[in-house]
Amino acid sequence: MTDVTGMTDATDVTDVTDVTDATDATDATDATDATDATDATDATEKANVPTAKPFATTRASGCPFDPPPEYGALRAEEPVSRASCPVGTDAWVVSRYEDVRAALSDPRLSSRAAPSTHIVPNADLHRPIAPGSLLHMDGPDHTRLRRMLTSEFTVKKMRALRPFVQRLVDEHIDAMLAGPRPADLYRDFALPIPSLVICELLGVPPEDRDRFQEQTTVLIRVGSAQEEVERAAAEIEEFIGRLITAKRTAPRDDLLSRLIQRGQDSGRPFSQEELVTLGVTLLIAGHETTANMIALSALALFRHPGQLAALRADPALVTPAIEELLRYLTILQFGLLRYATEDIRIADATVRAGDWLVAALSSGNRDDRAFPGADRLDLTREAGGHLAFGYGAHQCLGQQLARVELEVVFTTLFQRIPTLRPAVPLEEIRFKDDALVYGVRALPVTWDPR
Repeated sequence: MTDVTGMTDATDVTDVTDVTDATDATDATDATDATDATDATDATEKANVPTAKPFATTRASGCPFDPPPEYGALRAEEPVSRASCPVGTDAWVVSRYEDVRAALSDPRLSSRAAPSTHIVPNADLHRPIAPGSLLHMDGPDHTRLRRMLTSEFTVKKMRALRPFVQRLVDEHIDAMLAGPRPADLYRDFALPIPSLVICELLGVPPEDRDRFQEQTTVLIRVGSAQEEVERAAAEIEEFIGRLITAKRTAPRDDLLSRLIQRGQDSGRPFSQEELVTLGVTLLIAGHETTANMIALSALALFRHPGQLAALRADPALVTPAIEELLRYLTILQFGLLRYATEDIRIADATVRAGDWLVAALSSGNRDDRAFPGADRLDLTREAGGHLAFGYGAHQCLGQQLARVELEVVFTTLFQRIPTLRPAVPLEEIRFKDDALVYGVRALPVTWDPR
């Protein structure tokens, strides 16, 4: 993709001949004045660019569910600010709800380095975009790929998966109850269920699923060594490549087989590289985010016993409860990175072509202007407009699948194990502070035997 740099303003020049010396002098004065005015404007705008402060990554000490406290001050005083990011460049940070929505829906802000490359030290912000990289593509190419996938993730199709998800949830609860106490709710319950669901959708053989989980964890952990990341990525890509080759010759009733056929029917078949990249994206995005959301939501409910009691007493509360938990927790914790391809205005700031911008999802979801009392977890809140799935053309494609999984989990888990509770104090629970997707590393739980 061509870098958008070195752009200059073009000025039309018209030769004027046969004029008097006085006119020439006047024109020269006007030109000088115009140049001075332009220089003054540029100097003023540069002077008005705020000083970059370190990008906020440290959460509030009192509550592991709250985003960095700097965001509250930014929303109030400097809603479009500048930050120096760990990747080694400065970026604009948009912190208010309405401004985040505006940024994410603006086609002049490219997703080329999404989702959160700004937080990865020494990452290449201008690396080439791989064919099929849905997260990083824009415009017609992105529209084509997304349109091919949209029918696979409709509300109707995801609701049809509910019995399968319910069976998985019940099986994993049975296994936990039959096993020792304490159990790890993350490892034994939250992680395998969405992994098995997305693997089922894509047609991944059961014997390959455990190894896949291990390697995707390496890929999304910020602290992973570069050699580890490269090795994990190569292994996953090789596996997906073999899977796609098999489906080309022997298609089955799964998403990848239908995608291959859909590309052929369109007259523009998918290349192997496109399909491998799409497959890897769907596998990783389809299970790691939901797994973290399940475990972190359970912990948040444990820490808000009144809210948990209300949900246990009225399972019909689960639909607004899921939306509120998504808003309150916002597990894509470092926001979404965008690249300005043109000059744009956001609030009172001018974002120049070539600038980077971070849409701070967690801050937008804690904006009292959009969600009164936003720092409070309220399962009865109407939180359907939250930003947890992003917004605009790149809004999460699998959000309906995530909703189905979360609804089945939280209408079943606390009904079947009403005494479920943490087995260790909050201070002993380790969080994924260094991961692009926030969550717990483990969640030891126990319950009263029957």
